[in-house]
Amino acid sequence: MSKFDAVFEGGGAKGVAFVGALEVLLQHGHTLRRCLGTSAGAITATLLAAGYTTQEMMAAVMERQPDGTPRFSSFMDVPAATDFSEAVRANSATMLALREVHLPFVPSLLENQIENDLLDRLLRNSIYARLFSFIECGGYFSGHTFLEWLREKLLVKGIQPDDTLADFARKKGADLSVVASDTSDMEMLVLNSRTSPNVPVAYAVRMSMSIPFVWQEVIWQEGWGTYLGRQKTGNTVVDGGLLSNFPIRLIADTGDEIRAIMGDTDPAGAGNLGLLIDETLAVPGAPDTAKTPLPMTRLRTVQRLSRLIDTMMGAADNDEVRRHASEICRLPAKGYGTLEFGMQGERLDAYLAAARAAMTQHLTARGLL
Repeated sequence: MSKFDAVFEGGGAKGVAFVGALEVLLQHGHTLRRCLGTSAGAITATLLAAGYTTQEMMAAVMERQPDGTPRFSSFMDVPAATDFSEAVRANSATMLALREVHLPFVPSLLENQIENDLLDRLLRNSIYARLFSFIECGGYFSGHTFLEWLREKLLVKGIQPDDTLADFARKKGADLSVVASDTSDMEMLVLNSRTSPNVPVAYAVRMSMSIPFVWQEVIWQEGWGTYLGRQKTGNTVVDGGLLSNFPIRLIADTGDEIRAIMGDTDPAGAGNLGLLIDETLAVPGAPDTAKTPLPMTRLRTVQRLSRLIDTMMGAADNDEVRRHASEICRLPAKGYGTLEFGMQGERLDAYLAAARAAMTQHLTARGLL
């Protein structure tokens, strides 16, 4: 039996593979000391650190909505008109365009009212609301449903909706880090109880999984305090995969900068384990194709974006991957999509089985099975 510091790669819906791999790892008595993740990997790392078993995580994967569709598919949620503040509406491209369309013989005060009413009506349309959200908030989907889901799951383990990373570490005694990207200061953020103790844990994960142009950007709030002592209030934060989708160096290296972020942890106290979603490896029993399913939506722009996201998320931290190849378990994901949140049935079963087989092979190669 071994103890590991584990890093989980980002990959959107493809992150369900982690559950299958972890089943094998934990069934053989291995344990985790530190959990680090980006995007979907941040979700897995957080649930593990909160105390979820693989059985409980599998139950979450298998949850269904009243109409029988996977609950994960609800994460692609349509923004509500009430999601947009007066400031966002007033300064939006839509309002600027409406103001340039002068209505003859209509008083200015009445014209302003007509413009506001028209925008309000447009935002009640699901297609327009997503387009507006994309232009003004950086993503087609609001991300509120995911945030509510995560808070619900954390509450089961005693983590309150507004508990911070410091609260989480105190309650769980767990070393959790999630990676996000600050596009205002153009830097990678490693969010944990040392670097950003006042950030709510649910929002830390929400920032980490905010795939650009898919989910709305997150704006750092004043109440979240500083990051490594530096102000971030008002900064825009998105998915950690933008800068490092597989940050294995944070657990494998021990320089002063990394110790400041990850803590002064004994490097000999645990082995390194990377869980990498590998889009070049075919899933046995699934069609051997490089093409991934498109999201079920009438918006062709979202479908185009899905292809771009699959490409972006598939680009690993290549130098680090090569350097730590023997410590990385590659999980087959060829033909599976980053936004394939409706995955179910035989397709899901084959995907999880491939992950279990990959972990079995990896542990065998390391003499740990």
